[in-house]
Amino acid sequence: MRWRKFNGDLIELPIIHAVENAIKRETAAGYRLKVCIGTDSQVKGKETEFATVIVFLREGHGGFMFIHNDKTRQQFTIKERMLTEVAKSIEIAYELCALFTTYDVDMEVHADINTNPQFKSNDALREATGYILGMGFAFKAKPEAFASSCCADRIVN
Repeated sequence: MRWRKFNGDLIELPIIHAVENAIKRETAAGYRLKVCIGTDSQVKGKETEFATVIVFLREGHGGFMFIHNDKTRQQFTIKERMLTEVAKSIEIAYELCALFTTYDVDMEVHADINTNPQFKSNDALREATGYILGMGFAFKAKPEAFASSCCADRIVN
């Protein structure tokens, strides 16, 4: 998996080491961190592009993010695509959760799924909520899921 910073610089280290280095650097600078992980996708012709982000929030002092993009030609229903987004977020959250526990960093998984039943993405809300909470992660959906609906959305659009 290739990760990069928002400015386009590639992250050469395995993501777990890059995240640990960021946590150490930011806490040494006196910041209290919170991490939000989210994924968004965009269908472009026959391809679906996914962007997964790890957003580091410095309490009261902005933040930064690490980004991973991937594409597939697999066709999805809207519900399948929403649940694939959630699965991508959970995969990275699971890989990093021990690190967040070790350094006492709060972490949330954000799903780009609308809580309003009038939207098609809402069909996946119940399954996504069960999946995320079943893994033991804190969870946010739209409109509070800024990591997926704002940060990751900017990367795929």
